[in-house]
Amino acid sequence: QMEDPIQLKEEGNKYFQASDYEKAVQSYTQALKLNKDKALQAVLYRNRAACFLKKEEYGKAASDASRAIDINASDIKALFRRSQALEKLGKLDQAFKDAQKCATMEPRNKNFQETLRRLGADIQEKLRIQFSTDMRVQKMFEILLDENSEKEKREKAANNLIVLGREEAGAERIFQNNGVHLLLQLIETKNPEMILAAVRTLSAMCIGHKARATAILHYLGIDSICTWMSVDNEEISLAVCNLLQSIIDCLLGQGKEEHHGKEAAVVLDTKKDLKMITMHLLDMLVSKGVSGQGRDRALNLLNKNIPRKDLKEHDNSRTTFVIENGLKKILKVVGQIPEMPDCLPLTENTQLTASVLLNKLYDDLRCDPERDNYRVICEEYIKSKIDPQNMDKTLHAIQIVSGVLQGPFDLGNKLLGMKGVMEMMVALCGSEREIDQLVAVEALIHASTKLSRATFIISNGVTLLKEIYKKTKNEKIKIRALVGLCKLGSAGGTDYGLRQFAEGSTEKLAKQCRKWLCNTSIDTRTRKWAVEGLAYLTLDADVKDDFVEDEPALQAMFELAKTSDKTILYSVASALVNCTNSYDTKELVPELVQLAKFSKQHVPEEHPKDKKDFVVKRVKRLLKAGVVSALACMVKADSAILTDQSKELIARVFLALCEDPKDRGMIVAQGGGKALIPLALEGTDVGKIKASHALAKIAAISNPDIAFPGERVYEVVRPLVSLLNTERDGLQNYEALLGLTNFSGRSDRLRMKIVKERALPDIENYMFENHDQLRQAATECMCNLVVNKEVQERFVADGNDRLKLVVLLCGEDDEKVQTAAAGALAMLTAAQKKLCSKMTEVTTQWLEILQRLCLHDNMEVQHRGLVIAFNLISADKELAKKLVETELLEILTFIGKQADDPKKQHIINVARDCLARCMDYGLIKPLSQS
Repeated sequence: QMEDPIQLKEEGNKYFQASDYEKAVQSYTQALKLNKDKALQAVLYRNRAACFLKKEEYGKAASDASRAIDINASDIKALFRRSQALEKLGKLDQAFKDAQKCATMEPRNKNFQETLRRLGADIQEKLRIQFSTDMRVQKMFEILLDENSEKEKREKAANNLIVLGREEAGAERIFQNNGVHLLLQLIETKNPEMILAAVRTLSAMCIGHKARATAILHYLGIDSICTWMSVDNEEISLAVCNLLQSIIDCLLGQGKEEHHGKEAAVVLDTKKDLKMITMHLLDMLVSKGVSGQGRDRALNLLNKNIPRKDLKEHDNSRTTFVIENGLKKILKVVGQIPEMPDCLPLTENTQLTASVLLNKLYDDLRCDPERDNYRVICEEYIKSKIDPQNMDKTLHAIQIVSGVLQGPFDLGNKLLGMKGVMEMMVALCGSEREIDQLVAVEALIHASTKLSRATFIISNGVTLLKEIYKKTKNEKIKIRALVGLCKLGSAGGTDYGLRQFAEGSTEKLAKQCRKWLCNTSIDTRTRKWAVEGLAYLTLDADVKDDFVEDEPALQAMFELAKTSDKTILYSVASALVNCTNSYDTKELVPELVQLAKFSKQHVPEEHPKDKKDFVVKRVKRLLKAGVVSALACMVKADSAILTDQSKELIARVFLALCEDPKDRGMIVAQGGGKALIPLALEGTDVGKIKASHALAKIAAISNPDIAFPGERVYEVVRPLVSLLNTERDGLQNYEALLGLTNFSGRSDRLRMKIVKERALPDIENYMFENHDQLRQAATECMCNLVVNKEVQERFVADGNDRLKLVVLLCGEDDEKVQTAAAGALAMLTAAQKKLCSKMTEVTTQWLEILQRLCLHDNMEVQHRGLVIAFNLISADKELAKKLVETELLEILTFIGKQADDPKKQHIINVARDCLARCMDYGLIKPLSQS
């Protein structure tokens, strides 16, 4: 490593001249670290500024040029470079001053004079626009604040103001012309349309501008912002939420890069502002004055901004701050009981969103002491609620445990182990009060997810659940008791236990669930339980068959799947997996079956309605009902709601739907192809494989431009390549190869993508495969890939047997393999002359194989063989001479002499071209001269 700054400067200059600006920057930077001479330092800063200009990093270019000017105020190169950088940053007045200094030093320099003229014109235009914008802003506010203005005029002015706020120049003019104060006046009019316009304009003004966002936050006040977000108006609440998100993005340093001149020097205390916002959001959670919508917005903002986006980041201080200052407030929300009079205003999603937040916060903790602290806070809060003398208070404690079980389940499981909690849950089931039964049954259901806990409940709670189901007239309790029985009954993963608990009446219970599901007068929370009940009941073949025939029930379920509810998504996906039989089944070992029968144990047998014909019929029925659109909608859900387990279930359903090639066009048309891509890239390993296989089925037979339009097609390559693995089964390998063959025939960019995903070695391995179809598919794929130059270069490179493999495959008995291999060899020898001579060296069988190709009965193979012969003859006279001395000349003469025939004219013409080339070399003479 050089330690001489002058040498490093010279090295940097060479890199600059070679257009390697990154390395030039590195050399100049290293020289600056070692240099102590002021004059050289100015040159190095000036040169590095030139590099940054080329790299379009104008902020850095201006900074380096300024440093050079600080050392030497008359450095004309540094002044001009700073002028160029400032112009690009939009600081035209400052750029003009620097250009003016340059023109004063060198008045005859035409470049400086031209720059001055251009900047002068640009400044005049900017001032004209600025003046015009100021007038427009003023006019808009006059119309908006005048109550006597026509409604149409006010609406137009409001929309124009929002559009102007989205432009940097417009946002700055609004801000500089007392706009924030005027927007606040609009909000205070109490007119919903004016409030929306003002809030949306403020939101647009904050995007990507930290200083302006901070100023707006302080001027409006976080109290006011949270008050506006708390209103019971969905549009206004959402708009204010977006405003606060824009401010938070700026404070966290997210969004577009900023170049804001002098204000960049102001150090903004963002941590203090973020803590202030967080505390106000936490206070909103427990305030009775906040609407259900407002509470949801506060929870969503906390969910999005508090936990780390990437667990590799070390700092989780935002999470620990929320746990210390707000965990009890979140627990209060999950502990609310909507049926009780003192309940906070909630929506159907509030408590589940709070459970999701609990889960995200728990997952964001870095060590056991932090998790223990979280658990202790929860335990202390629950203990403070348990009071044998006050059942209402105790009920809240059980509801909190139930809520935690829907969030960080392991923590919920520990809370279940607290003294008296499980016993209290079972005791509440036997209470006379319906509210006690409702809360206890729901808690039992969430607790029974783990079989270790389910065992306790089976021995204590099943009888109570049955009694509740039979006796209660409250449908909310009845449906929960049914789901509890279904959940416990199917704990073994088969329909046998379910039938035992349902006492043989699964169809009757399922019919009741479908009835609840279709009843839109019942609240969504209760209908959710009907979906969960069906998720268990559809393990029964009779139930799933009846369910897919019930069009209203299917549509009701698909509609519910659009709601932001983790449990509904999972339940819908589970029911669809059951209906399509896309779950894994264990093969029964005959000997073990006989042994079980001998010992009089129950042996599960395949239900007649689980046979292939019935499954196919159900799949067709679901497709007709619009299941693809429903699944595509589910895939768009937030990651906190769409869990990896749900993704896997959806992927399983998609794979079942793609089974029949005739249905794949419909699946693509309804958004199935697009929906499968994220499922193939994220989730469980099994889920990604299933989704990738479904993509392969679509890619194998569909036009990629239609199935995966635009850039989307490039995202599909990786999932297909992931199936080229010996751990995947033969069908997955085969259909992935078909998909890649289809893609590689479309464009060179797609071929390049396949190469970059390192698919080439795997494709070559399958070309050796004993399985005929795999070998054929791999060879056809390679035939398309060899059009790519990088692939050709790999064949040309020394020390590999790629060309030998292709030549030997041309001699295969399998006609399809032969066709593909001959096509690949024809393209390779046409594109790379080196491969023509190399072909004669890789195997002693090359000539025999070539002659067989040229005499082949299949005209396509014969044509490709003759093209290979023509390429070899055209490549080199010595090679042509070698071929003329063999029987190949007789073959070419025989074919070339044949009378013209439209069916095989292309073959005859290639043979004649071969002979003509040999005549050009003087290796053979025309017939008339022989």
